[in-house]
Amino acid sequence: MGHIKRVILDVLKPHHPSILELAENISELEGISGVNISLEEMDEKTHSIKITIEGTSINYDNVLETIMNGGAEVHSIDGVSAGMKIVEEVNTPQDR
Repeated sequence: MGHIKRVILDVLKPHHPSILELAENISELEGISGVNISLEEMDEKTHSIKITIEGTSINYDNVLETIMNGGAEVHSIDGVSAGMKIVEEVNTPQDR
């Protein structure tokens, strides 16, 4: 069975905890080798962030629980890579 290697999430979170703390909490989960969090938008009470997670075998339920424990909410799963290796997106002539 193929394992999830990368997940890209669109997340809405309160100002606290910080993205530093959220990244640390996610990175400590089993099967995760790296986390990248980018601030996309900020308003009075919330941050819209993009979270990219890579690892050998990502357990999405554990990731979701960690995000929700920080008071955040996943708006969408914007990308997933699974299998023996990560396949990068390739531009085709139709993409030009």
